[in-house]
Amino acid sequence: MTYTLKNTLLFALVFTLIIVSGFFQGWNNALFILNMGIISAIMALGVNLQWGFAGLFNVGVMGFVALGGLAAVLVGMPATPGAFSAGGPGVLLALVLGAGTVVAAVFTYRRMAPGRNRSLAITAILIFGFFVFRGFLDPNVELIEAVNPAATGYLGGLNPGTPDTYRDNGLIMLIAWPVGGLFAAAAAWLIGKAALGLRSDYLAIATLGIAEIIIAVLKNEDWLTRGVKNVVGVPRPVPYELDLQNSAAFVERAASLGFDPVEGSTLWVKLLYAVLFAAVLGIIFWLSQRALNSPWGRMLRAIRDNEVAAEAMGKDVTARHLQVFILGSAVCGIAGAMMTTLDGQLTPGTYQPLRFTFLVWVMVIVGGSGSNLGAILGGFLIWFLWVQVEPIGLFLMDIITSGMAEDSWLRAHLIDSAAQMRLMTMGLIMILVLRFSPRGLIPEK
Repeated sequence: MTYTLKNTLLFALVFTLIIVSGFFQGWNNALFILNMGIISAIMALGVNLQWGFAGLFNVGVMGFVALGGLAAVLVGMPATPGAFSAGGPGVLLALVLGAGTVVAAVFTYRRMAPGRNRSLAITAILIFGFFVFRGFLDPNVELIEAVNPAATGYLGGLNPGTPDTYRDNGLIMLIAWPVGGLFAAAAAWLIGKAALGLRSDYLAIATLGIAEIIIAVLKNEDWLTRGVKNVVGVPRPVPYELDLQNSAAFVERAASLGFDPVEGSTLWVKLLYAVLFAAVLGIIFWLSQRALNSPWGRMLRAIRDNEVAAEAMGKDVTARHLQVFILGSAVCGIAGAMMTTLDGQLTPGTYQPLRFTFLVWVMVIVGGSGSNLGAILGGFLIWFLWVQVEPIGLFLMDIITSGMAEDSWLRAHLIDSAAQMRLMTMGLIMILVLRFSPRGLIPEK
């Protein structure tokens, strides 16, 4: 079997599974799996850039995804009336003072000779700067959060519409997606400058810790993201179902295809999302392939395989690592902005680094580390299984326990355990793939 034929059959199998789920569970569910599969494939491409191309072990994927979600809010939502005038200038001044404190500490570190005096000076600058920063930030944050806290209580975003009309500017979300990539890239630059000189296991610990910090900020800084109260009503670049249902032309077209207006509108909206998401996936895949087959991509793989030899040949290993770390994180940020757009809300509590970072890594490993096609295949396949294993497990448990008494403890235990089949299935898939295809389903050439 040729390489191309094998890949085609694998993708055909995955999309056949999605289509079959549409027949048995409804097309709304199938299109939801397709859309989230595309977003998962984009995340997997970002991680594959870092790990597959350069061997960087980034366990902070969800932190960059969360920054993409933040960008969707800051770009897509309207400004909260009265919030900026209440405390916005004070918050901006506090942020400038905080950045100035860091700059002053770095300047002192570089200018003063090593020793006790330098340590004392840096400590004094950081302590003094911290109290000044909090002194300006805290009272202004309280003023912002006091503005209609039941509905807003945060600064809002840059959408030019009012709170009543901002949804009409849904195409602005197409700008929010690359902005999410820029947010994640900026954070990756800061992290990379500090952590990329570390050994791989320390880099993993550092990225995980920083991801937790990012998510903790989103959960607790209500003036920025409403915290755990969530931001709802994020605009969308596609029509709203209610608007379609009120359109006589759409109702007539849906009826001609055999759909009622409600089902037809939801399917049409999800189909439009799929087209937009597929276009983004196609662009990122094309760029990733160009990078992989370029001299830059070959240099990265040489660094991945033997850093010492590459450095001996004159390659700047740390600089190349920083480049690919920024690019991979930016891709994850774009995916995060797309996911928040699809959900229509930002819910910081759902960003669980260990759980979902693990899932993205399974996608990359199962699909094929170092292979862009493998990352896409893994994104679709693992997301499909993640969604479908639990209902399939419950169905199987119902069949297995059909002959048991209704009050049987064993029956109740087996049915309750069906929800845990997700993690068991992911582990089983990884074991089977690593045993029979250790380089993944579509291995790197």
